[in-house]
Amino acid sequence: MIHFNESDIPCRVKCRLAVKSWLKQIIETHKKSVGEISIVMCSDKLLLETNQKYLNHDYYTDIITFDYTEEGKISGDLMISYERVKENAKKGKVGVQDELRRVMAHGVLHLLGFKDKSERESAEMRAQEDAALDLFHVEHSK
Repeated sequence: MIHFNESDIPCRVKCRLAVKSWLKQIIETHKKSVGEISIVMCSDKLLLETNQKYLNHDYYTDIITFDYTEEGKISGDLMISYERVKENAKKGKVGVQDELRRVMAHGVLHLLGFKDKSERESAEMRAQEDAALDLFHVEHSK
């Protein structure tokens, strides 16, 4: 099950059923099954505090992924800074919902085992994100 939750900021995900179906499709494309995934919208402030407390990172980010996957059942918490998503959308000249879907796909890809620490890993992650976004646009443009 995929759930959307609000923390200290409203959860502004449009077309939630379509997004849930799409995230499930990303997981199933990688031959895994969907467990419990919680997508939590929060502020920059809360995500920074979480980043400092649990990861010892003192910087802003758009997403933190907590992975609880077991035996091929993809589960975890995706904490997303809606403020950072809006800022990144503006910088990238894309719609907020498009950027939000990219960040959600990024988190799910982390749960699937993709990394982004090295240049090579980042390139693969970006390719996987692009493929996932293409999948959404093909499925939901009919």
